[in-house]
Amino acid sequence: MKLELARSAGFCYGVRRAVELAEQAAAQGTPCVMLGSIIHNQAVIGRLAEQGLRSVKTPEEVPDGASVIIRSHGESRAVYKTLESRGAQILDATCPNVTRIHEIVRQAEEQGRRPVIVGTPDHPEVTAIAGWCREPVVVSGAEALEKWLLEAPDRRNLPITLVSQTTSTRKIWDDCVKKAKKECTNAEFFDTICGATSKRQEEARQLAEKCSMMVVIGDSQSSNTKRLAELCREVCPRVQLIESAEELDLTGLPQADMVGITAGASTPAWIIKEVYDKMSEEIMEIEQSFAEMLEESIKPINNGDKVTGIVDSITPTEIQVDLGFKYPGYIPLAELSDDPTVKPEDLVKVGDEIEAYVMQVSDRDCQVKLSKKRLDMVKGWEEIEAASENETVVEGFVTEDNKGGVVVSVKGIRVFVPASQTGLPRETPMAELLKHKVRLVITEVNRARRRVVGSISKVQRAERAAAAEKVWAEIEDGKRYTGTVKSLTSYGAFVDIGGVDGMVHISELSWSRIKHPSEVVKVGDTVEVYVISADKEKKKISLGMKDHSQDPWTVFTSTYQVGDTANVRIVKLMTFGAFAEVVPGVDGLIHISQIADHRIEKPGDVLAEGDKVDVKITDVDMENKKISLSIRALLEPAVEEDSAEEAPAETEE
Repeated sequence: MKLELARSAGFCYGVRRAVELAEQAAAQGTPCVMLGSIIHNQAVIGRLAEQGLRSVKTPEEVPDGASVIIRSHGESRAVYKTLESRGAQILDATCPNVTRIHEIVRQAEEQGRRPVIVGTPDHPEVTAIAGWCREPVVVSGAEALEKWLLEAPDRRNLPITLVSQTTSTRKIWDDCVKKAKKECTNAEFFDTICGATSKRQEEARQLAEKCSMMVVIGDSQSSNTKRLAELCREVCPRVQLIESAEELDLTGLPQADMVGITAGASTPAWIIKEVYDKMSEEIMEIEQSFAEMLEESIKPINNGDKVTGIVDSITPTEIQVDLGFKYPGYIPLAELSDDPTVKPEDLVKVGDEIEAYVMQVSDRDCQVKLSKKRLDMVKGWEEIEAASENETVVEGFVTEDNKGGVVVSVKGIRVFVPASQTGLPRETPMAELLKHKVRLVITEVNRARRRVVGSISKVQRAERAAAAEKVWAEIEDGKRYTGTVKSLTSYGAFVDIGGVDGMVHISELSWSRIKHPSEVVKVGDTVEVYVISADKEKKKISLGMKDHSQDPWTVFTSTYQVGDTANVRIVKLMTFGAFAEVVPGVDGLIHISQIADHRIEKPGDVLAEGDKVDVKITDVDMENKKISLSIRALLEPAVEEDSAEEAPAETEE
């Protein structure tokens, strides 16, 4: 006969954290109460009561000046506000996975969505989650979800957000998702079943399939424990759900060829051991003793060790890892990757095996702080040395800056890049590169002194040279490029078209008259250009930006005719009149005699460059493409002056 204990039996991370927090509070001797049962296990609650921790049912019962422990199931937003208003010191033992659900439903309502919670309606965790919503919907399964949808026809079109109680079964969740996808037009899903719960349930089911008898240990009020028993009963002919060794029924035990033991997340190790000890008296052959497994679970882990674990769950800020140790491990996001923009779920998945470096073992917090980044650093030295020898281009993120240069993290190794090798212009602050991914080569490695030097500009020069070679090989008149404005001069703009700079003359920047290129573009702009001419021998390229597909004169003649009124911009003043832009690329002349309804000495007495005025088109010379304009023609008729005093426009021009 064999006895096998499920590896995931007993306290989960969230429960262990809550109990440890309560025990620490009791040890301090300061007034402290538990708001409700911090976990679903009366034996544990009884032990805490013996240590001086009593439970209260409502926030109003918390004594003035006392600390209050929030249970692992969490509490509603209203409870927190009440406690804060009473000045209570809150010791929050809410499971991080549950806290994440609170945030999901809160944000969903802010976005105008309706939260739908899949779980047992009266379960403390579900009640707490609902307390973070204004209009929560709680359904126990797919049938309840369908019933709620059918109660009002418009509910199928509501934007809904589905979350799950952390201890729900995979089947209940999957059935609800399937139903929502079929019936709803705007639903989003967050699988919030705890990774540890899923793992515990799967292990229990697999063990039950091999056994002729299963013993599930846990409080009868624990949803987690009851679900374990349900799953085991689906595949095992005999399942006992017990709270303690006293309830164990050993009838028929000798006839069982294999017996399995599992326990809910709220079951402490000492209760499991009591059950094991009672059963072991009846069993001749034990595959692995509980004592050995317990010894394995408390094997020492020290700072600096390399450990391997299984990813239990993923949150926006950390990765929780099962190390097979008495404490769970966690990897803060900052210790997962150098990339500040990376999302944890893009790097690892629940169930993945992961290697990490032990940064800190905390008996106080019952946690092991891990770092994948630091373990990668050890391997990184070998890769850095190889990259230096082979002149391989590597990638990293700029993490620090100073006057001397920047620090780039490559494979977890600090690489210093001098200011002269950053590729930045002389006056540009080094901070411009902060948190950016860069490509560089390693130019110096001194592992003994932990000194590594690199160059970004060397890579840029090589890449620019390769790009330039490609541009010169393929360039031809009329070819179009997307380029970046690199610099401006009084006569034009220089544009990088991929490793080569070409010049756009000021006359080719716009059909309109401009005094300086900055009126059209600025340094750093992305522009579309085309090649006017390219001299491969002299390495000079002339570029254009004006759209030649439409002739400005054609635009003018199709828009205006003699006698029309146009709003024009004064672009140049002469002694004999003013030139005005009618459409971009087409100017007309307002003769001095046509500027006002009275005699003026010079155009500047009435007009200024940049002014916008209404004019009448009085004549169009199609052959010479000349346009005569008049402001005077739009004014009230005035006394005509001696026409002899007015020279013809063509003569003046």
